[in-house]
Amino acid sequence: MANPITITTAPCCWGVDDVKNPHLPGWQKVLDEAQAAGFGGLELGPYGYLPLDLDVVADALNKRDLRIVAGTIFDDLVSPGNRDNLLRQTDEICALVVQLPKPKTHPGQRFAAPYLTVMDWGHDERDYAAGHSDGAPRLDDVAWGGMIDNIRAIAALARDKYGIRATIHPHAGGYIEFADELERIVNDIPAELAGLCLDTGHMAYSGMDPVETLRRYWDRVDYIHFKDIDAKFFQEVMGERIRFFDACAKGVMCPIGRGSIDYAAVRSLLTELGYAGYITVEQERDPRNTGSILDDLAASRDFLHRMGFRGGKASAA
Repeated sequence: MANPITITTAPCCWGVDDVKNPHLPGWQKVLDEAQAAGFGGLELGPYGYLPLDLDVVADALNKRDLRIVAGTIFDDLVSPGNRDNLLRQTDEICALVVQLPKPKTHPGQRFAAPYLTVMDWGHDERDYAAGHSDGAPRLDDVAWGGMIDNIRAIAALARDKYGIRATIHPHAGGYIEFADELERIVNDIPAELAGLCLDTGHMAYSGMDPVETLRRYWDRVDYIHFKDIDAKFFQEVMGERIRFFDACAKGVMCPIGRGSIDYAAVRSLLTELGYAGYITVEQERDPRNTGSILDDLAASRDFLHRMGFRGGKASAA
């Protein structure tokens, strides 16, 4: 690859998605193991997982030579009554990450990290329909407009107060998941306000081709997530009425290179179009399934290295 790319990771690889889950590992353990696995950076994780104490987090990162490449809004973006909560999270997350040791900005990178990934979550009717475009309910125009207003408010606050780029992340089980919803988001949120964080695994889970979708929306893609899907487990869970993270607990997400996504084609596209910056490896799991985390991360990193992605530190791949 012609442009420099840094491969990072995220707490969801340790099963950290719901901060109320009693089985989550301590955040220091996640930082220790991210360092041990050879990553130079990671995402902050869901709101409330890492402490919002600047001195504590900065010291922990510096000791491990890690950088935070993105904060996360992972919450109900639809409800008008959730606006104050969303903006409070945005304020607190951005106030922290903008003061932490800054990730390197690579030549060719559109916007400097850290980013703010923005994902809709928290609706049973969509969680159980994850991956099933034909059966998933859609928002009506009024509810969609309310969600757009919430996203605009988040992105404007992050940009105007903190200089942080918001990237909208379609996520299986939320109200921004399928191809029609992605197209509508791109039409309704201007490029000067927010970009996209496209995730190979979520695109595939939701019936979109990752390569075709990345190409189609390339002018809006500021940040990328990598994951892979085990075809056998995916076929099984698509025959069940199952929540997205319950499907992950069954093993639907696997180390990169062992699943159904064509990473040779992804690599060719990123080379052709000149992507530069950060790619975050994710593999959602049940936090009680801890035995294979480091092995899985090593497998993903080794595969990506063989594909021409040169690992945790910024390097020309």
